[in-house]
Amino acid sequence: MPYFTSFLSPLPRVVAHRGDSEFYPENTLEAFISARDIGVDVIETDVHITKDGEIVIWHDPTLERNTDKSGVIEDHTLQELKEADAGFTFTKDGGKTYPFRGKGIKLSTLDEVLKALPDERFNIDLKSKDTRIVDAFIAVIRRNHAENRICAASFHYKNLKLLRKKAPDILTSITTVEVLSLVVRQKLSILPKEFKRKIIFQIPEKQGIRIVTEKFIKMMHERGAVIMVWTINREEDMKRLFSMGVDTVMTDNPRLLDKVAKEMGIRG
Repeated sequence: MPYFTSFLSPLPRVVAHRGDSEFYPENTLEAFISARDIGVDVIETDVHITKDGEIVIWHDPTLERNTDKSGVIEDHTLQELKEADAGFTFTKDGGKTYPFRGKGIKLSTLDEVLKALPDERFNIDLKSKDTRIVDAFIAVIRRNHAENRICAASFHYKNLKLLRKKAPDILTSITTVEVLSLVVRQKLSILPKEFKRKIIFQIPEKQGIRIVTEKFIKMMHERGAVIMVWTINREEDMKRLFSMGVDTVMTDNPRLLDKVAKEMGIRG
């Protein structure tokens, strides 16, 4: 049985960005299984919609960076994408060796991953601009009864707004335009006294201006917001952010973050 009751309970502290991506090919089932074995709170991942309407896990809009194939994800069918070697370019030594090349590591669908890891929480970024992704995504979540263990995110406000309308029970973070509005209001000290719904920030420390400050954390926590910061890979930054009071850190190195969180008494 899972140790959590919802995506936010207990509050996630350690989030594995694209799985255990420091040691395994990112956004693959192998990276997710390793993250689970580490004991992370949440696995962060990304999804696109394929040419034939399937929800496939991948970050980039194209295949070149991480596989032996090329082209745009959304121009391929799922069967075509399954032919790619998702471990082809992974290297830890600058290209001297490729330990996962030819090992049968494939792109996975969201359905496959939710079924393979039924007791894990996922933060899922909808990458496609195509609005078809919304209905297809909702269908996969419903089919796996995963509403309570996922949070949806997207840089495409149109799709996130549509998702909230069609599936108000599915938790979402706020997207860039919404973050910007609240950050400006916070810096001008004109925030509303309370938010009408649960606000989940998934943000970098700074983007042009510094976003994450002690004042920002205090003011947003007073209004019940959750602050998740990405992507933090240095130990000193992990410790500093947790000490400042952020709720969650996302990292490419969940082994290190897990160690830091335990040393600081943030996780058991």
